[in-house]
Amino acid sequence: MNGFNQIQLLHIKLSALSVYHGLLRDALIRSLDALLDGMKDAPDVFAARWGEFFSLLSAEDCRAESLSDAIYNKVVYDDNVFTRAAAGGEIFGGGADKSWSDGCTLSAVHRDLATLRELAALTPQALLEAYPRREAFGDAPFDILPRWDCGSMDITYDGIVRFHMANGCGEYARYIAFVRRAGHCVPIPNPDFVTLDSLKGYETVRQPVIDNTLAFLSGLPANNCLLYGDRGTGKSSTVKALLNEFCDRGLRLIELPKPYLSEYPDIVQEIAGLPLKFIIFIDDLSFQAGDENYAALKGVLEGGIASRPDNALIYATTNRRHMLNEAFSDRRGDEIHASDTIQESLSLSDRFGVQVTFLAPDRTNYFRIIHALAQERRLRVDALELEMAAERWATLKGGRSPRTAVQFIDDAEARLARGLAL
Repeated sequence: MNGFNQIQLLHIKLSALSVYHGLLRDALIRSLDALLDGMKDAPDVFAARWGEFFSLLSAEDCRAESLSDAIYNKVVYDDNVFTRAAAGGEIFGGGADKSWSDGCTLSAVHRDLATLRELAALTPQALLEAYPRREAFGDAPFDILPRWDCGSMDITYDGIVRFHMANGCGEYARYIAFVRRAGHCVPIPNPDFVTLDSLKGYETVRQPVIDNTLAFLSGLPANNCLLYGDRGTGKSSTVKALLNEFCDRGLRLIELPKPYLSEYPDIVQEIAGLPLKFIIFIDDLSFQAGDENYAALKGVLEGGIASRPDNALIYATTNRRHMLNEAFSDRRGDEIHASDTIQESLSLSDRFGVQVTFLAPDRTNYFRIIHALAQERRLRVDALELEMAAERWATLKGGRSPRTAVQFIDDAEARLARGLAL
């Protein structure tokens, strides 16, 4: 079979992807499909398709010239019936094992993977040799076309099953942080890279949260966590730092804004069965009287129809333990009514098994944080001068806090680098 027919056959195989059919919606794969289909086009159209494909290849999260790396990423991060079954442990053992080993879907998986391996090995030279109009124009017009490297996509059926069993599938295998937006968990490609080591002064306070997270990752009983206290004390940063610390152990974070609390059951259904651990992160919780989201969250934490899966915990932050805002007018009536009002305002926080309080630092602890940050940044400045400047900064900012300390050190580092006084 001549070169043109080989390319034509590869184009047919690519069009016939079944289990991995979703890859045909990917911009790079669509462009490569169009290039394979462009053998009948005039040289200028063929060259335009070539340039478009190489441009898309250069934008991939891999070496610009590596087609095999790009297609490998498409394959391992695809979300389809096979990758979900592999992630859920249904391929090697489990109730669906027999159907997968005997069914026609498994044959389709093997066929798709073979096609994708062949596609990853497609060289620029093979395409040019197969182009039927090349002889009429000679090599000169085609010498200017950029070339890419291929290599080989070393991916086997067993290998990809093991990958999904360890890492999940789809976007949950590729990204570590997500935010819920109107029915979808949207990936956050570059989450805040705060670390536990960078959070100074609250090592003892946050240790129960770390211990609870480690138990969760180890498959041991763990609790939902509530981090409450003064503003700027590192409550949200602690949760983000946990993600960065333990993402290599399969930890993922889904931020759930308060307006989307009713979508919690949908999230549970979406992540159930994945071999990953999820923190459902609800930041800055507080409610007005009559807020329907208050009752929704109470049901989520305890007593709701949609039970919490084994691979998910809720971590929430708030500046107030009484998360249900309460006015003095709410306490009119006898003492029993007043007691009921107070109990209702506390009932939500009581449903978190781990509660940690973050208080604003006193003067001594504030200076301790300042000196730790200055040492980490290697700032050369007199200790007394640093403390005086830090105290002035805190006064202007309305109080001492770890956030204020970081802001001061950022400013101090910039001023010292420019030769200015604090």
